[in-house]
Amino acid sequence: MKTEIQKRRTFAIISHPDAGKTTLTEKLLLFGGAIHVAGAVKSNKIKKTATSDWMEIEKQRGISVATSVMGFDYEGYKINILDTPGHQDFAEDTYRTLTAVDSVIIVVDIAKGVEAQTRKLMEVCRMRKTPVMIFVNKMDRDGKDPFDLLDELEEELQIRVRPLSWPIEMGAKFKGVYNLYEEKLDLYTPSKQAITESVKINGVNSPELDAQIGTALAAKLREDIELINGVYPEAPLRGDGGLYLAGDVAPVFFGSALNNFGVKELLDCFVRIAPSPRPVVAEERTVDPENDPFSGFIFKIHANMDPNHRSCIAFLKICSGKFERNSNYKHVRFDKLMKFSQATAFMAQKKETVDEAYAGDIIGLPDTGNFKIGDTLTAGEVLHFKGLPSFSPEMFKYIENADPMKTKQLTKGIDQLMDEGVAQLFTNQFNGRKIIGTVGQLQFEVIQYRLLHEYGAQCRWEPLHLYKACWIESDSPEAIADFKKRKYQYMATDKQGRDVFLADSNYVLQMAQQDFPAIKFHFSSEF
Repeated sequence: MKTEIQKRRTFAIISHPDAGKTTLTEKLLLFGGAIHVAGAVKSNKIKKTATSDWMEIEKQRGISVATSVMGFDYEGYKINILDTPGHQDFAEDTYRTLTAVDSVIIVVDIAKGVEAQTRKLMEVCRMRKTPVMIFVNKMDRDGKDPFDLLDELEEELQIRVRPLSWPIEMGAKFKGVYNLYEEKLDLYTPSKQAITESVKINGVNSPELDAQIGTALAAKLREDIELINGVYPEAPLRGDGGLYLAGDVAPVFFGSALNNFGVKELLDCFVRIAPSPRPVVAEERTVDPENDPFSGFIFKIHANMDPNHRSCIAFLKICSGKFERNSNYKHVRFDKLMKFSQATAFMAQKKETVDEAYAGDIIGLPDTGNFKIGDTLTAGEVLHFKGLPSFSPEMFKYIENADPMKTKQLTKGIDQLMDEGVAQLFTNQFNGRKIIGTVGQLQFEVIQYRLLHEYGAQCRWEPLHLYKACWIESDSPEAIADFKKRKYQYMATDKQGRDVFLADSNYVLQMAQQDFPAIKFHFSSEF
């Protein structure tokens, strides 16, 4: 079991929209032999789109809407990739995904540098001390000077960096990269399939370098590398992650994911130095992946992965031990035993049944309404894993049925989509109307689209002006009753039946906090 767990590498790919995250995921799958043809995301000639963007709406818009999970084997390692949405309207899905991974690869566009969304995601990694690697993408286009970009990365992401490959020119003149990790020269030839021409040279001072790229470029490269070795922290050697594993230094690679250049170097270094599954802190104790009996938590629920079967799938991250099919496991919240005969492993939408899985793996369990995000399954012990919050939404609309003949479909659709945690459902106590709260405008469009195409139900939105929804609690039942009576028009309940106060302005919220000192106001659902 120890050997199996040591082989696992579970990581997320995060970035700003359009930096090339989904393209990079696709190229990694190409090296893992998980897919055999790389199709550009919007190419009509090959009727294949990116493997990880399989929802209809993702193909139309060319963006990722939901986190997808893919697994493959590479050189004796078992790799699980989570491709996350970069668009900030789906940030909540990404935050939750980061709780289920052991390390992260950040994709940065050489022309745009660090963008707002990347900064936010890096904060989450820093909070959790997650090791980070950076892939600077689109070297075949003109962009910032590599040294300036390294300064920007250090400043904006507040982490020290260490280049492990270095570009020779860029844009139309791009010649390739010098790989500092393996001391070899990789020459660039534009190609969408997996080919890189590598020249093994004897260190950077070898005359072979001049023969390959010309004297002027060779001289510049030597200067650059001397500067890198003098200024940046020491490179992590093979098998020794050191400062990288502590989350203090981020190794940097340069390449072009679309042209499949620099991706294999990233993957080769990643499998060697990235962490295998790490201990997870539960409320009761710290769970060790290798020694403990089986435990895991649900970090995501997805409705309709297969349009032919109206089924929900709960994604389970295994924290310790070994999962076996048809064994009884304890559902901690319900305090009852459950047996799973249909656990699946993923390759985006394609799935296969698994007989066993180990710590670090992510498996799908068929969900008939038994799970919600944050639930724990164990071999019998009572454990609660923390850190899967829902945040207070910032945009609100009333949802109304546009086709009275399809009331049942609409109710079921709303129910399943809200379980995914993309948006939150509140029921107004005053008039009984249903309110949907989201973090961004785009989510309303996605919900409307999915209700129509996956459930055949039509909804329409009605405007509702609210400032914030916050959960309330108090030690005194009288205070709660009094508050609910006085704020009757502004009270709602969430899907779990908890009390939620809907404030229509910042002023109203502040006054409520002053007038009712006995009541606690929470802006995230984990309290």
